[in-house]
Amino acid sequence: MQVPSILQGESLTRLLQGIGIGVVATMFVGFYWGGWVTGGSAWQTAQREAKEAVVSALVPICVERFRQAADAQTKLIELKKISYAWDQGSFIEKGGWALMPGSNMADAGVARACAVALSSDKAATLN
Repeated sequence: MQVPSILQGESLTRLLQGIGIGVVATMFVGFYWGGWVTGGSAWQTAQREAKEAVVSALVPICVERFRQAADAQTKLIELKKISYAWDQGSFIEKGGWALMPGSNMADAGVARACAVALSSDKAATLN
């Protein structure tokens, strides 16, 4: 049995080079434009999005708890006087509005997002 000419000598070299270049080009296009990701980055993205979903679900509860406080209008004025978002989040945490039922400590992300929601123009007037 005779080996095909494409699998002999320089033809074989060119064939293997073409396969190698094709693999590299496919990977390049796939990762940069095709949306391919590694398992690690997919896991990190899923964790970040899950955290964001939890925060966005809990912020309305925090805002409502703040609004139900007896001195809500005074506390809102105090909150708006604080210039840094981190310090505003600490103010919300210390007030206990970001402490969710069943938890023994407030989530800092929820507290900061709650402070942002309360400081926005939409929350300027409390009912």
